Amino acid sequence: MYADRPARKAWTVPMLADAKREGRRLVMLTAYDASFARTLDEAGVDLILVGDSLGMVVQGHQSTLPVSVDDIVYHTACAARGTSSALLIADLPFQADATPERALDASVRCLQAGAGMVKLEGAGHKLDVIRFLVEREIPVCAHLGLTPQSVLRMGGYKVQGRDERAAAILRADAAEVTQAGASLLVLECVPSSVAAAITSSVSIPTIGIGAGVDCDGQVLVLHDLLGINSGHRRPKFVRDFLADGGSIAGAVRAFADAVRAGRFPDAEHSYG
Repeated sequence: MYADRPARKAWTVPMLADAKREGRRLVMLTAYDASFARTLDEAGVDLILVGDSLGMVVQGHQSTLPVSVDDIVYHTACAARGTSSALLIADLPFQADATPERALDASVRCLQAGAGMVKLEGAGHKLDVIRFLVEREIPVCAHLGLTPQSVLRMGGYKVQGRDERAAAILRADAAEVTQAGASLLVLECVPSSVAAAITSSVSIPTIGIGAGVDCDGQVLVLHDLLGINSGHRRPKFVRDFLADGGSIAGAVRAFADAVRAGRFPDAEHSYG
């Protein structure tokens, strides 16, 4: 089916900075097994995330908190077998990054399973973790805004950064994770104007999920993109691309095309 398509150059961490500098929008989706990872890779997705979202959409939990390092490592190894060009990113699950040493142990396992980068949530004490990992040659993707591992403290899945004080904290956190050495930054559920300001102020690419069209790229959970009912409330920023694409591969290509053309997310799928 894809034999007539030229082989893509495999993504590397330095290429992320090149993409931001050149204004090329990045396309990211989640995958948790080899078959879906292969489908995403062949459809031209740039970044594949083995997210702790697997706890909700694969394992059926009510949050990401029960996901273990073993779970992430297993699914990372599966997805790696289906990935040839995309950069594979593995989530560090709840409390796996509580200390630099714990984060290092978990990250090594993820990279040995096939990931090219790990993702962790938050700033604050996580800045030491980011620095510790980067100093030991482990690329890091930071994650700010709505951080699902903080759902108990936040009291639910809520938009972050809506008032000026909260927005200022987000902007400061973004600068700090960049200075700590993160190579990529996910912004989840923040007002479009806040995400735009952060994107223009940091040197690393931003990936939005419910953060407006001005981020350097976009990510969705694959099950949401395909309109699969995972038993959880459908967020505002989710769009069913299967209706547009007509097939799973077509839905992925429709998402990638919409992101690269700046058509997604639109105002309907963003927060003011």
